[in-house]
Amino acid sequence: MQQASPLPMDPLLRDDVEAEILHRNVRQVLSTLEVNRYKDQAPARLIAVTKTVTPRVINQLKPLQILDIGENRAQVALPKLEEIAPEFRLHWIGRLQTNKVKYIIDKVCMLHTLDRLPLAQEVNRRAGEHERLLPTLVQVNIAGESQKGGMPPEEVLPFLRQMKDFSNIRIQGLMSIMPLHADESQLRQLFAGMRRLFDQLRETAVDGVEMQELSMGMSGDYAIAASEGATMVRVGTALYR
Repeated sequence: MQQASPLPMDPLLRDDVEAEILHRNVRQVLSTLEVNRYKDQAPARLIAVTKTVTPRVINQLKPLQILDIGENRAQVALPKLEEIAPEFRLHWIGRLQTNKVKYIIDKVCMLHTLDRLPLAQEVNRRAGEHERLLPTLVQVNIAGESQKGGMPPEEVLPFLRQMKDFSNIRIQGLMSIMPLHADESQLRQLFAGMRRLFDQLRETAVDGVEMQELSMGMSGDYAIAASEGATMVRVGTALYR
């Protein structure tokens, strides 16, 4: 049988990040996370957002023991998987269309952006086809931005209570993306609000739901996110500049 041709690599991906620069930046981010712990929690885990860089750059993360990577577009991410080390764990961090689920369902270690029932239905169906129990986070639109995905905070608990019927999805926490131009005070309020929601849902103990992970914070605000209770931060630009 003739093999399908490999998907082409996006020519706009950055390939100019050298190992020394990457090492310096990773060390700086990890140090920042270490000193911005939330209470007695372990430092937030770094998810390296790799959507803008080539496999060569991604592979340079492996010697640094950064194996969790984040992508958000199937047509960009899938060609990379043939060229990166198998030890990398792919986190899906972008809004996911239902018609793209089939392409990534057997590739991801965690879906961060579950935000609506039709998507849950498709993820559950496709995961079942692969006999997978997929770790998933529910995306929350904590700031109420119309242009962003995620559900309002008040809809999260009713949504979680429906998840007991989805045998191939394992909800493990929450995810949020903050407003791009918010100041530090606003960010702290929003991050703290996400942490309160996370803790409340954990105390509610919804059947079939494990509140273990709170994914929030990116290159411009990850230190604040970590100090307000994130367990994962999604950092890209700060690693490659």
